[in-house]
Amino acid sequence: MRDRARALLIDLDGVLRRWDPAPMIAVEVKYGLKPAALLETSMSWDIYRPAMAGEISDEEWMGLVASRLPLDGPEASAAVAEWQAYRGEVDPQALEFVRGVRAAGRKVGLATNATDRLRGDLDALGLTGEVDFVLSSWEMKVHKPAPEFFQQACLAIREVPKHVLFVDDDDRVIRGARVAGLSAYRWTGPEHVPYLRKALDLPD
Repeated sequence: MRDRARALLIDLDGVLRRWDPAPMIAVEVKYGLKPAALLETSMSWDIYRPAMAGEISDEEWMGLVASRLPLDGPEASAAVAEWQAYRGEVDPQALEFVRGVRAAGRKVGLATNATDRLRGDLDALGLTGEVDFVLSSWEMKVHKPAPEFFQQACLAIREVPKHVLFVDDDDRVIRGARVAGLSAYRWTGPEHVPYLRKALDLPD
C-alpha cells in the first residue's frame, strides 16, 4: 500500500490556469497567420527549451517567435505583443481544490515550466498568495520532466518524494514524476478531486 501524500505539487497551465483560444485566434486572423501559428512557433523546441530552462528571458523568447513569423519586423512584433497580452484565466474548481488542501494543513507548491514572466502572471491572476511555494523551471534552471526538477521541488517543499502528490495535465511529465518517486496524477478536470483528496488523506 502506498504511503499517503503529505504535500501537493500542482501545475499551472492546463490545471490552475486555463486558456481561451479566442484571443489567439483573433490575432492570427487579424495578421493573416495560419491557425495555431503563434503557439506552434513558440513551442519550437530550440527556442522553447532555453526559455523554460532559464537560459533566455521571456522577452528574448518572444523576439525569436516574432523573427520566425511570415511578417515584416514591426508587424511580427505587434502580433506577438497582442497575442501575449492575454494571460489566461484561473480555473475556479482547481483553485477550490488547492484551497481545500491548504485548509486541511497540507503544503501546496506550484510546480511549473515557466519563464521570468511567471511571478507577474501570478500576481495578475491573484494566485501568488494561494500556494506555499512557487517552483519555476526558469528559476531552478531545469524543466519538467527532468528528474532534477522533481528532486529540487521535493527539497523545497521539505518532503520525500513518496509523500508528495504531483498533479499535471501532461502525460510525459506525469511519467517523469513517477520515475522520480512521486505519486502523480494527470489532471483532466475537477471530476477526480475526491480521489485526489483521498490520496492526500483528506476527508470527503
